[in-house]
Amino acid sequence: MSKMNFGPDLLPKPAPKAAPKARAKEGDVGRRSFIKLLSALTAGAIAMPNKAEAFNLDEFLQKHFHQMTDEEKQKTMARLEGEYNEKYSREDFSVDDSGPQPGVKYGYALNLSKCIGCRKCTHACVDENNQHRGDEERGDQIEYIRVLEMEKGSLDVEKSVHDYTHEVPAAGKFYMPVQCHHCNDAPCVKACPVEATWQEPDGIVVVDYNWCIGCRYCAAACPYWARKFNWVAPRIPDEEVNPDTHYLGNRPRYKGVMEKCTFCITRVRKGLNPACHDICPTGSRKFGNLLDTESVVRRIIDQKSIFILKEEVGTDPSFYYFFD
Repeated sequence: MSKMNFGPDLLPKPAPKAAPKARAKEGDVGRRSFIKLLSALTAGAIAMPNKAEAFNLDEFLQKHFHQMTDEEKQKTMARLEGEYNEKYSREDFSVDDSGPQPGVKYGYALNLSKCIGCRKCTHACVDENNQHRGDEERGDQIEYIRVLEMEKGSLDVEKSVHDYTHEVPAAGKFYMPVQCHHCNDAPCVKACPVEATWQEPDGIVVVDYNWCIGCRYCAAACPYWARKFNWVAPRIPDEEVNPDTHYLGNRPRYKGVMEKCTFCITRVRKGLNPACHDICPTGSRKFGNLLDTESVVRRIIDQKSIFILKEEVGTDPSFYYFFD
């Protein structure tokens, strides 16, 4: 396979800040709110607040993340922290809005020779990212990482199993964890009708939950099963919630919106690794800056025979697999 080119020209460019429509003056509901209201009235996809859900005008009129000024962001983060502290009976919630570092484009490499299918990465991801714990009978828990079990010698993901319950690693099997691939030509971004999802300059594909209208077009467009929909208000026990959050990442979500892996944005923008990386007992997972020729992930891509899942769909992902 030819070597990958990660020169500066391939650094993803942020989505241009959309100029407000001529009729969307200060204080107007705006396109997102109009579409959300229209969807609720015509398809019943998003329920209007009931007696148990207090209507929040500030939340309803909130601008797109790219359109907020620094002062508006500061007020929004403070409002969200207050709401989460009250909801989860805490006093330590933090909602960060830090941006990407220059000269950084994150990438992931996963060694399939070492993965044992233990799913510790899946569980660490759930804890770190405040994912819906779900109901055991309904089986509606949200998990960003699916670990596929396949016969050794096969790469037919269509015949894989992800709900195995037997002891691992099983004889004659190998395992492939799949999550968001943070594509540089992401079909989910193209599919969103309200620009609620985009790729940041550091390569992370994010979602503005307050802008998402829950249409699920992004889920239909994603070839990696990476988008998750909140059919109910996420249930997270107060004692299990992670209060260290990012606006574009692991802050608690709402009923009726999409969510996904963000490479643990609240961690990586502080110089840490994703939670799934650090919990792996076999060292299968490698993460780093693709633009740094000395980073471990870049050395793997330059020196190993790597392959891309569903390369034929042309999404140009930032997630790579390799064998020893």
